Amino acid sequence: MRRKRSVDLVVLSDIHLGTYGCHAKELLRYMKSIRPKQVILNGDIVDIWQFSKRYWPKSHMKVIKRLLQWTSEGVPVYYVTGNHDEMLRKFSGFELGSFQIVNKVVLDLEGKKAWFFHGDVFDVTMQHSKWLARLGAIGYDTLILINRAVNYLSAKMGRGKISMSKRIKNSVKSAVKFIGNFEQTAADIAIENGYDYVVCGHIHQPEIRQIRSEKGEVTYLNSGDWIENLTSLEYHRGKWRIYSYEQDLSLQAAPPAAEQEEPLDLRLLQQQLIHEFQLKA
Repeated sequence: MRRKRSVDLVVLSDIHLGTYGCHAKELLRYMKSIRPKQVILNGDIVDIWQFSKRYWPKSHMKVIKRLLQWTSEGVPVYYVTGNHDEMLRKFSGFELGSFQIVNKVVLDLEGKKAWFFHGDVFDVTMQHSKWLARLGAIGYDTLILINRAVNYLSAKMGRGKISMSKRIKNSVKSAVKFIGNFEQTAADIAIENGYDYVVCGHIHQPEIRQIRSEKGEVTYLNSGDWIENLTSLEYHRGKWRIYSYEQDLSLQAAPPAAEQEEPLDLRLLQQQLIHEFQLKA
């Protein structure tokens, strides 16, 4: 069995549990392969926009159980709200043991300030035409389903995978401009507020790069998603990196035994719940 990797901080975003495009099985394998000290869930974890009782596979529930397992072990888990799970914003400030629902997080990472938030606040469509954003989400999910069928046929023919949505994003000038503006806006605000790192999700574009302005510079990071890119951000021993499941060949080749679910310590979780309510009382 593959030994678990210790990671100081893991950032996951745009998982979209409850949708057909979510790669929950791959995510679960990744989650089981690491031992994080802190976890940031940077928005759009459960897709409440498209949630349906008719579609909630066991693999999606197992991802939730793994998160609960981490919290039962005392791992700090910050659930940063996004646009697809914006209903949770009314519960911002809620705490249960080591689990918190927040709209943003600021952490001290070895003397450097890191600002975490989802990023939909910079999306003009979200601000002025939410119905259009919801319609786009449905279209995006449909495109992902078509893409999976295309890749299945492509694999049968001995060809490699393609990403139709990536090709569209890279070929449409307005999409490229939006991503550039999004990153620059996040960086500018972070620089003005004296942050060393600004960490976002939302645009499904994994990235680590330095952004400079007249007022200074900041490291911009984006954790990507678990629809197309299957990526996360990992911070360990003072260094950031983008983790890519598709490049982790050893994890993909892990034997079936690695898929066995570890029992969730419900007793410990219950004790934390009782303790939390006692404190609130």
